[in-house]
Amino acid sequence: MQLNPAQNNAVHHVSGPCLVLAGAGSGKTCVITNKIAYLIQHCGYKARHIMAVTFTNKAAKEMKERVGKIFGKQELRGLTISTFHTLGFDIIRREYKILGLKIGFSLFDAEDQMSLLKSLTENTIEGDKGLLKQLFCKIASWKSDMLTPAQAKILVTGKQDQLFAQCFSLYHKQMKAYNALDFDDLILMPVVLLQTNQEVRERWQSEIGYLLVDEYQDTNASQYQLIKLLVGERAYFTVVGDDDQSIYSWRGAQPKNLLTLNQDFPNLKVIKLEQNYRSTSRILRAANILIANNPHVFEKTLFSERPNGDMLKVLKTNNENHEAERVVSEIIRHKFMNGTNYKDYAILYRGNHQSILFEKVLMQNRIPYKISGGTSFFSRVEIKDIMAYLRLLTNQDNDNAFLRIVDRPRREIGSVTLEKLGLYANMRGKSLFSASLEMGLQQHLNGRSLGSLQRFTRWILELFEESERGNAVEAIRLLVRDYRYEDYLYETASSVKVAEMQMKNVSNLYSWIVAELEGDNYNNEPQTLHEVVQRLTLRDMMERNEKSVDADQVQLMTLHASKGLEFAYVFLIGMEEGLLPHQSSIDEDNVEEERRLAYVGITRAQQEMTFTLCEERRQYGGLIKPMPSRFLEELSCNVEWEEKKQPQTQEERITKGSAAIANLRSILKKS
Repeated sequence: MQLNPAQNNAVHHVSGPCLVLAGAGSGKTCVITNKIAYLIQHCGYKARHIMAVTFTNKAAKEMKERVGKIFGKQELRGLTISTFHTLGFDIIRREYKILGLKIGFSLFDAEDQMSLLKSLTENTIEGDKGLLKQLFCKIASWKSDMLTPAQAKILVTGKQDQLFAQCFSLYHKQMKAYNALDFDDLILMPVVLLQTNQEVRERWQSEIGYLLVDEYQDTNASQYQLIKLLVGERAYFTVVGDDDQSIYSWRGAQPKNLLTLNQDFPNLKVIKLEQNYRSTSRILRAANILIANNPHVFEKTLFSERPNGDMLKVLKTNNENHEAERVVSEIIRHKFMNGTNYKDYAILYRGNHQSILFEKVLMQNRIPYKISGGTSFFSRVEIKDIMAYLRLLTNQDNDNAFLRIVDRPRREIGSVTLEKLGLYANMRGKSLFSASLEMGLQQHLNGRSLGSLQRFTRWILELFEESERGNAVEAIRLLVRDYRYEDYLYETASSVKVAEMQMKNVSNLYSWIVAELEGDNYNNEPQTLHEVVQRLTLRDMMERNEKSVDADQVQLMTLHASKGLEFAYVFLIGMEEGLLPHQSSIDEDNVEEERRLAYVGITRAQQEMTFTLCEERRQYGGLIKPMPSRFLEELSCNVEWEEKKQPQTQEERITKGSAAIANLRSILKKS
């Protein structure tokens, strides 16, 4: 792709800090990959001294593939292109001794965290799911703000937050005892280490000659600090972002980091990418008019050299059932008239609950569809079982992994046995696994249950020793064979077909792990079983919400999930006050982020954009008459309401009819 003047300027500015304000569809990934090439080819940088960081494995993979087309493997040796959390993980893995961790530390996913929090708060929160979720989010928020449990205790005021701060302290101590980290620790711990250890900080700064950051507007406080600590006073870096697409405040993202960057680096060079290569001029004008209602640190206006295209349309429907029927019928009609594919269409919405009726109507019309939020590979029961075995194999102090698989398949180790083991382990201050090996346990357990428990722990130790002798592949093979998991699946699955699919997933995981152990990965370097399990756990955390959109299916997804994607024809449903903008954001006076969400939705569309709203909608068992979204009013003359549309001329009817006949002939010819 030939660079436009602004892109070219962004690629060639390497003498100091640089902020690239990249509007939607302006080719930001192209700028990053070309800048990496420029640094290597013309600025004398070795690939190993360049680091590019983004937020998803999908984005990192795309960057790697694009850079790989420019250079050979040898020239790219040592180049780091990763997510923030993978970078944090790599820092921790290299500096684990200084951080006070033992080798083979575990990574806790959200399910592990919730399980631990539930056990730690039995006497206070008493299993209240709502409160547990609030506690989970509060701990994540404190960590993203780089607060320790002690600092959180000082800052909190209300009774609930005081309770949460106490729970945070218990959680922190228990995680340390488990030699375990959670997702937020992967950023927090490197930041604290770099802040407090000058030797480590200078070593990492010397290794990173140039840093590039993608989706900068999504950084939170701790991620910004990580960037600042890694670039040091030399400040050789480029960050690429768009404040108009900052839609993740609920997970700590801070658009104000754009302003902070400008303050911390006074010689910051700001380059605006305003030419959009995705959408028609009409769609972009509407997007610009909408987002102009938000305040901006830096002003920019997107433009396109593509033709005007069709007007943005508004369909007013009777109710939510009629809304779903209208959208699906529009897709059927449009596909027939234009000979398009199902994957060209996207239905976007503010909340997941809005998809149900659309799924129903799509199924009734036998239209294939893909909905975001499906079960990820690592979230499948059989995969979580195998991963729990592997996590216990590499860290016997992981109580969550132990509890998941100690009686799976059944080994006659029931809840009474585990309760007695737990009491003994607490008394001794040991993990469940360690406690099960102690002679003193015989005073609390005996007979068949004790024998079953000890056979299980001895078997895990034998596999561990096999792995430590350098036979990790054999250890995993013995694990799958000896605990008869295939038989267990066929005994417990709802059908033979389900069991076969589950076993196929297990086989795929086994092949994946063997490939990693033997060095068939990106850097072509063999890894230990500890490293493989850590990386797979991290990959699961990162990829759960990343979905493929390659199949020929209508795409259904939330506006949040649509960011970074593009579709020829977009339907943005539920354009009503209370839905978009959402009522909670209206109540919290945070309509600006809702407007950015609508902006993201509009700029997903390449050719046509359609909004829908209802005259009546069921809500909480009642019937409401919602007002049209204020965003439609802001768009005003840039949208065409169906009810106010001018009737077609004779010429327009003839043209459309001819196109439909031509398309029908094409379909018949193919069949």
